[in-house]
Amino acid sequence: MTTTYAALLRGINVGGSRKVPMADLRALLESVGHHDVSTYLQSGQAVFASDHGDEESLADEIAAAIEKRFGFVVDVIVRDHAYLSAIAEDCPFPAADLEARQLHVTYFSAPVDEERFAEIDRAAYLPEEFRLGDRALYLYAPNGLGRSKLAEHLSKPRLNKGVIATSRNWNTVLKLVRMTGSA
Repeated sequence: MTTTYAALLRGINVGGSRKVPMADLRALLESVGHHDVSTYLQSGQAVFASDHGDEESLADEIAAAIEKRFGFVVDVIVRDHAYLSAIAEDCPFPAADLEARQLHVTYFSAPVDEERFAEIDRAAYLPEEFRLGDRALYLYAPNGLGRSKLAEHLSKPRLNKGVIATSRNWNTVLKLVRMTGSA
């Protein structure tokens, strides 16, 4: 059975380092047996269809192929359309009433629980807020991610120890739902 997935690459094409041209990424995904490959933006989103594998094995396969081709390690999370759609639908914030720059989703490679974030004094960051979902964290940052003190705190390595974490703005979240749903 063919399933459509999105591959979320962490930390590529940022600040002139770890360059992965999107045409090369598309070719790489095709070379490892995937089809209907497309990319979105330069910041590391690819959509592809595959007849084999599961999310974790596909992520490992793509990460290994990137390392072999480009010579550096890239963290990869792979999620299918059903998951991406559920994340968008389950948003605990009024997404339709917010600007896309105010809402972000951090995807995790494994489940995380509230205990991981217990040290955070949530009231100290208001009106910024975060809530957890299925292997995801929703962040409401009314002044955008670049000015968010809460986002800065949430990105500390000790809070993300043992998991891959990569964030996308709400426009990208919705675009990936559409792209995986139409492939």
